[in-house]
Amino acid sequence: MDCLMQNYARYPLTLVRGQGSFVEDDQGKRYLDFVSGIAVNALGHAHPALTKAITEQAQEMLHCSNLYHIPLQQELAQVLCQKSVLDAAFFCNSGAEANEAAFKLARKYHADQGSERRTIISAVDSFHGRTLATLTATGQEKVKYGFDPLPAGFDYVPYDDVEALEKAINADTAAVVLEPIQGEGGVHTPSENYLLEVRKLCDAHGVLLILDEVQTGIGRTGTMFAFEQAGIRPDVLTLAKGLGGGVPIGAMLAVQKVAASFSAGTHGSTFGGNPLSCKAALTVLSVMESENLLDNVLAQSAFLLEGLKALQLKYSCIQKVKGKGLLLGLSLDGNVGPLLEACRTKGLLIVPAGPSVARFLPPLTVNRQEVEQALGILEESLVSVG
Repeated sequence: MDCLMQNYARYPLTLVRGQGSFVEDDQGKRYLDFVSGIAVNALGHAHPALTKAITEQAQEMLHCSNLYHIPLQQELAQVLCQKSVLDAAFFCNSGAEANEAAFKLARKYHADQGSERRTIISAVDSFHGRTLATLTATGQEKVKYGFDPLPAGFDYVPYDDVEALEKAINADTAAVVLEPIQGEGGVHTPSENYLLEVRKLCDAHGVLLILDEVQTGIGRTGTMFAFEQAGIRPDVLTLAKGLGGGVPIGAMLAVQKVAASFSAGTHGSTFGGNPLSCKAALTVLSVMESENLLDNVLAQSAFLLEGLKALQLKYSCIQKVKGKGLLLGLSLDGNVGPLLEACRTKGLLIVPAGPSVARFLPPLTVNRQEVEQALGILEESLVSVG
């Protein structure tokens, strides 16, 4: 008897272990993992430094209430603030929680200024989480059905459309929340100056800019944070997924004038920033530096991108190759399901980003040989599905 709720449409696959860029199922078959837990396993599977750090921390302390000072939490906050050039951090357990906290902080900030601004503008095709507020902010109707009444105070504009955003901003607008690349929405990459123009627009109207880097952050696009490539700084930044390398942790960072609105008792998280998750995150960040993983992301991304574009020239079903770093998408002229199934049968795991886009999210530690292997399986699969 299956006692699990049936809210996941699972693939017919049971994974039981992993090592590096590979996973193994309960039948002993190995797969090249270009899903990485949906951009979570930044260091791949069973990275020795992360395994060691988690083991040692478990022997010392797993959890400590935020009623007390937690040194590892302080250390992680300092590292993240230095790397992001933001000023203060709040820790939680997931991307949805980080975004929920960001929405609360934005509204509290304006309330503290004596302003009535409360509305948050997000983009069509965005994805910000599954809590009531974050699914309301998500610009996809499919995630909202049956959950009404939804919280008030959210508006939507087309992605990569500065003019539409300018028209939508009014005296009620508290914040704009955007993903630098829309991962779940189809690996939509905006035009080069989009985020810069949005930053200028927010500044001109006294609106906060929240960047959801739950998927793009922690090196996924070739820089520690994707916003660096736009030459801007957000007022609020949200992180999760790759931050803990597989251990659940989310973070919300903010500039000091905004962060100050989270005074004692305004928000909290029982498990947020516990010693185990903070130790994992610190280890991920340390390994990224010691193993030059940002350089590796750029190198392997260039090779993977070149391979995908070569396949586009050979196979008419491929309409577009898109994305940055190791967040890449292959847009097809039909349903992506048969291609995903063929790849899985041949030993490559990739994930959809909408009905017609295959998404590639290998670990940041992936090497050239593994990328070559993935491209080979992908081509075999393209041939097999016609």
